[in-house]
Amino acid sequence: MKLSELIKSADWKSEKHVPVIHVAKEADDIKVCVSVGDEIAHPNTLEHHIAWMKLFFVPEGKQIPVEVASYVASAHGESDLFTEPSMSVKLKANAKGTLLALSYCNIHGLWENTEEI
Repeated sequence: MKLSELIKSADWKSEKHVPVIHVAKEADDIKVCVSVGDEIAHPNTLEHHIAWMKLFFVPEGKQIPVEVASYVASAHGESDLFTEPSMSVKLKANAKGTLLALSYCNIHGLWENTEEI
């Protein structure tokens, strides 16, 4: 079995697992926000949560991704504190390419999405 065979990209049941990539150009910068549960909230409990997300960039014509940002959620209800799966980053890209987001649900596994920039 390959890891790529385990990554899902379609939403499942009534929960949203696929990371959503929002891109906004700001002068020379590109602001990227990645989140899970924009339209339908993903459960955020100790038993069921998004544990982490990663954002990669693959320049056009290349085959090797560059890791841009990582998000790790550490609070899932301890002392009634909860984190929401969301991260943002500003970047400068001198080439067109593809953003790839990956999220991990502790119950339903790996989920991906892409966005061209």
